[in-house]
Amino acid sequence: MSYETLIYIILAGIIALFIALFQYKFKSKIRYKLSAVFIFLRFVTFFSVFLLLINPKFEQLIVFEEKPNLVIAIDNSSSIKHLKYDKEVLELIESLKNNSELADKFNIDYYTFGKSLNNSDSITFSESETNIDNTFTQLAQIYKNTISPTILISDGNQTYGNDYQFVSQSYDQPIYPVITGDTITYVDLKIQQLNVNRYAYLKNEFPVEAILVYNGHQTIHTNFDIYAGANKVFSKTVRFTKDDNSEIINVVLPADKVGIATYKAILAPIVTEKNTINNTKNFAIEIIDQKTNIALVSDLLHPDLGMFKKSIESNEQRAVSLLKPNEVINHVNDFQLFILYQPNNTFKNVIELLNKLNANRLMVVGTKTDLNFLNTISENYQYEITNQTEDFQGKQNFNYKPFTIDELNFESFPPLKSNYGSVTFASSFETLLNKKINNVTTESPLLATFEIQGRKEGVLLGENIWKWRAQSFLNNESFNEFDNFISKLIQYLASNKQRSRLNVDFESFYDGNQNVVINAQVFDKNYEFDTRENLTIKIKDLISNEEKSFSFVFKNNNTYQVDLSNLPASQYSFTVKADYGNISKSGTFQILEYDVEQQFLNAHVTKLQQLATNQGATSFFIANTESLATHLLADVRYKPIQKSHKNSIPLIDWNYLLFLIALSLSIEWFLRKFNGLT
Repeated sequence: MSYETLIYIILAGIIALFIALFQYKFKSKIRYKLSAVFIFLRFVTFFSVFLLLINPKFEQLIVFEEKPNLVIAIDNSSSIKHLKYDKEVLELIESLKNNSELADKFNIDYYTFGKSLNNSDSITFSESETNIDNTFTQLAQIYKNTISPTILISDGNQTYGNDYQFVSQSYDQPIYPVITGDTITYVDLKIQQLNVNRYAYLKNEFPVEAILVYNGHQTIHTNFDIYAGANKVFSKTVRFTKDDNSEIINVVLPADKVGIATYKAILAPIVTEKNTINNTKNFAIEIIDQKTNIALVSDLLHPDLGMFKKSIESNEQRAVSLLKPNEVINHVNDFQLFILYQPNNTFKNVIELLNKLNANRLMVVGTKTDLNFLNTISENYQYEITNQTEDFQGKQNFNYKPFTIDELNFESFPPLKSNYGSVTFASSFETLLNKKINNVTTESPLLATFEIQGRKEGVLLGENIWKWRAQSFLNNESFNEFDNFISKLIQYLASNKQRSRLNVDFESFYDGNQNVVINAQVFDKNYEFDTRENLTIKIKDLISNEEKSFSFVFKNNNTYQVDLSNLPASQYSFTVKADYGNISKSGTFQILEYDVEQQFLNAHVTKLQQLATNQGATSFFIANTESLATHLLADVRYKPIQKSHKNSIPLIDWNYLLFLIALSLSIEWFLRKFNGLT
């Protein structure tokens, strides 16, 4: 309470006493003894009212003890069960739950983890992936600025993510790994890796590279075989020793049938081998009978040309040929799509020929484009000529209709350099990217497509798109996201198929450790995206004949999506149906069998022990955890912390003062009536 408030209270008491004396001492003729009672009651009433008006604040100090946290993170991946340590893990958790001393000293929180962290002690040992580093990243957000020693019950085998043994910068807590798994080194043969392309061409051959690894001391001989169904298509005897413990085998197989061809690679196990699951790997390849040839026509050298070639050819179904304008005439029938990069008057014969053939094309306009020539030769759009340049960023248009595109964070990409001025289209067009200048999105297209007289054409109004691919790699540590975007654009422009009201985006086959996600777009009869539709997918297992139905979920980027990652490995056919539009589309895909968690034979002891050392703690083997609780209870770092909390409470919140006012007024009224006073 401040000094000023105290002065106000004293003055309030003096004034209240003066008013009470004035009313009952100087003006009233009540006898003395009764007058003193009335003066007191009237003083209490006025003083209480004045206190409410002053409303002083009182500080309340609350002192309490906060126990440290004990975080128990349990590996819920299938590798624990595969290594046959699931029973021991459950017994350890039950022992920790029943330890009353731990419960008295710590606030105990249980988590399970696999691909992500879950606040739960429900353990199934069914997770197909493990990311221990992500577990610590999430725990660091939850237990920031607290004392939270952590028990990590895991075999230490991580299937993806950053190296978790160096987490001290993000998670500054003692970590006690409980090592779950064998420490004995067993004799083991395994297929470490299979490298194979996703596509091959009919009547060609495709390469398969197998990396085989042996862990043992004796010299052994075994067979490496590849089967297509029940037919053995390749076989080789391999020899391993303690020193010569790996071999790379290169195989060339024929592509003799269109469609998805599935194979099984088997490295024959030896008698003493404990884990034979990692001796087998399935793989598949899609065989196609046609390759899309694309002509990249340019009269100048520019980094964009290399970007287009690399990005387009990342899909092996496509080949790009870099040509000069005068070289196109003799090979025009060899290509399904023409990319005309910054055309000038040397392109006159090429464009006239493409117009005559009604050929699909992508026009790239930049600072070196002859706009006068372009306006003369083009019948579909006219470019305003200002002789000025500008930098434009791209803003994705999620209402783009011709095909589904994933969100790519175009706004983080460097701007493209282009001519300043607007473009006027002579017919309807679809904007894929809008121009964005100084964080202001315009209605002017940066990348647009249109269809006219049975042909498809795209217009990119900017150069230096090679910077976009580079930035995409920095954002995602991969070129795949950007290359997929270019691939979909090229696929649309190169195709002569009529636009469909229902577009379904899916892969022909999925690896067993890959998310199975299918996207779809549906349009009404005016080809406007329809958000009112109810999309369902009917899945049929072609091996078991089991059928299931799932509903699509509408996403915020004008797509519908369904996640089928829980489906087991098999071959499937599907039908996507739009209920209101009465349209449907069918297809097939295959999920390959693969469980990365079952490829491990031992616990990663060294890494878990190093983790404990780095975090200032001790590691334990699951067979010897009797001293774990004792160790935690005896550690002087884990003591309750006394904390205090100071509250400032205003007097107006004190309800008893109102009761006192009411009581004093009531007693005064009663006494006045009892003594016959008005």
